[in-house]
Amino acid sequence: MNYIELTVPDSMRNHGTMWSRWKNRGVPAYLLALVLTGFYVMVYWFPEPLAPLASLLDPLAHLLRGSVADRWFLYGTIYTVAVLVMGARMLLRYRTQRYHVYRTLTLMTVQLMMSYLIPALLARMGSKEFYFSYFWPLKPEYLFPSNISALVQSDNGLLMFMGFWTIAMTVVATPVLTYFYGKRWYCSWVCGCGALAETAGDPFRQNSDKTLAAWKIERWMVHSVLATIVAVTGLIWWANIDPTSPIAPYAHEANRVYGFLIGSVFSGVIGVGFYPLMGARVWCRFGCPMAAVLGLLQKYASRFRITTNGSQCISCGNCSTYCEMGIDVRAYAQRGEDIKRASCVGCGVCATVCPRGVLKLENH
Repeated sequence: MNYIELTVPDSMRNHGTMWSRWKNRGVPAYLLALVLTGFYVMVYWFPEPLAPLASLLDPLAHLLRGSVADRWFLYGTIYTVAVLVMGARMLLRYRTQRYHVYRTLTLMTVQLMMSYLIPALLARMGSKEFYFSYFWPLKPEYLFPSNISALVQSDNGLLMFMGFWTIAMTVVATPVLTYFYGKRWYCSWVCGCGALAETAGDPFRQNSDKTLAAWKIERWMVHSVLATIVAVTGLIWWANIDPTSPIAPYAHEANRVYGFLIGSVFSGVIGVGFYPLMGARVWCRFGCPMAAVLGLLQKYASRFRITTNGSQCISCGNCSTYCEMGIDVRAYAQRGEDIKRASCVGCGVCATVCPRGVLKLENH
């Protein structure tokens, strides 16, 4: 008898994945990547062709925002629908696993409420749009002096709350929650980027690069992006304190370049457009500065780890194959060594696909 057949529910089996042209870099996968990439290019830089499509959402935009739909409302709507629809697929697929059910429901709720409905309703109220699920450094402008001053010093209680929320989540909640739960509390339960990756990107998780070279590139690249946004934020504050400084013009230009290369090209065009070819966590793994911060805290100051029972490992390789962050989980399991990697987002799929129960997500 095949032990995997007996213990893995039908909904979670991955039969045929490596032969699927959609899921394993076949021609359809390349065509899908081209479509996704083209869509992001249009959203960011050539929105005119999207205007007729956006106009179809005018009734919804008037209801939620009190204005006509623009490209960003169109993008937000498509993004949210993708999370909800593919989230329903996740709920069906992992229906026997409480961890995945709770995690997916949380991601769907946060995306719908905090990243779609609430920002739209704030705009309808005449307030600035605000995304409560994003913080610095993933949303760097939230910690820029102009934004902080406008929010904290406002007479509007709601705006003041936004300002204090930004500071509290960045300075207090991030280290505290990461200490107790690792980076999974954000990357796999709250973040909008993670929400799309864990739902719409689930069919492509096996395409993450598992090579040693990819791991080396990952380490220097993600920390380079973090160092860059720290420097940009510092320059913006310097320019605010001393507007006459010769650095001031360069500070704003550096922010503009960062927004183009990292905020648009990397996180959007490559980060989502390349799902079918490189897996769903390309941005989270190689570029997200928030993931870099949380990863450092997780590795050196967190109680979270994935424990292993090496004596039960049969070296099937399921855990490594379906790790969306490219971690060689099997190597840790074979050694009976706990996994406490900075890149691990705690999605828990490695433990789910293991036929022997070798892996467990724990907080020590």
